[in-house]
Amino acid sequence: MFTLITVLVIIICFLLLLIVLIQNPKGGLDSAFSANNQIMGVRKTTNFLEKATWTLGIALVVLSIASSAVNPTKTVSEGETGDSKIQELIDEKAAPTMPNMNNAPVPAQENQGEK
Repeated sequence: MFTLITVLVIIICFLLLLIVLIQNPKGGLDSAFSANNQIMGVRKTTNFLEKATWTLGIALVVLSIASSAVNPTKTVSEGETGDSKIQELIDEKAAPTMPNMNNAPVPAQENQGEK
């Protein structure tokens, strides 16, 4: 189910990208310099593209929410802590094992003040 929703989201994203790129800009600096010739056929095409954009956008939001609802999550067994491998590596690096330095001989200090 999750794979199906993921494929649908990818298809909708691709279609939404195409429809947004097909649309003519509405307003801004470009419209001030161009002639505004709206023929009836062009107006209907604009309405269709706008409705398709809204429909695909709403479908994308709904499928995104549905994918989070059916997302396969990893269950933690009794013996596992649930930490990731990266977190385990960070914990190992943060607390390195140091050799026992209590029994090591102290190096003799030379008395440099007297000659």
